[in-house]
Amino acid sequence: METKWLEWAKHIQAIAQTGLTYAKDVYDIERYEELRHISVDILTNYTTVSKEKISLLFASEIGYATPKVDIRGVVFRDNKILLVREKGDGAWALPGGWGDIGYSPSEVAVKEIKEESGFDVTPTRLLAVLDKKFHNHPPEPYHVYKFFIQCEIIGSEAVTGIETSAVEFFAHDDLPPLSLERNTIQQVKTMFQFLEDPTKETIID
Repeated sequence: METKWLEWAKHIQAIAQTGLTYAKDVYDIERYEELRHISVDILTNYTTVSKEKISLLFASEIGYATPKVDIRGVVFRDNKILLVREKGDGAWALPGGWGDIGYSPSEVAVKEIKEESGFDVTPTRLLAVLDKKFHNHPPEPYHVYKFFIQCEIIGSEAVTGIETSAVEFFAHDDLPPLSLERNTIQQVKTMFQFLEDPTKETIID
């Protein structure tokens, strides 16, 4: 769950970004710029990341502030779930990544599964839309919605990608160390509930 200082910094940044998008008065612009500086100062004081990097990654976007979208593909075979080992941290995750401009959510899921695991799939069902702040992920500067889309394998075979070093299927009681930035153990176990009960309703939280 998010700490209060991170929640405040993200909220202040969102107000500043949206305000700068629509403000016309020079004094209003100055005030929104000051709010943006405050949000950066909060993160600088509570993390080990440099002020320059925070300003670049956290406080440089323009336009109306909206959540980012992370899309994860959920694939089962022989009652096991498909996971890929991330080169970045050596831990395992459902294949997926940020939503791409020009692609629908299901198209992103299909693309990411192909790129990270080698499998050709077809999307079948939206299982869950989760707000990342309500789950036990490490703190991060973005507000993120996570889409979990079930897909079925229609061809090809397991092949690692640029960002992955292994591709395997795991049983619900034999999960490897997970990349908590990408998915939690509770989220992966929840996906197995859809395998056990195909009538289970889509989760939205």
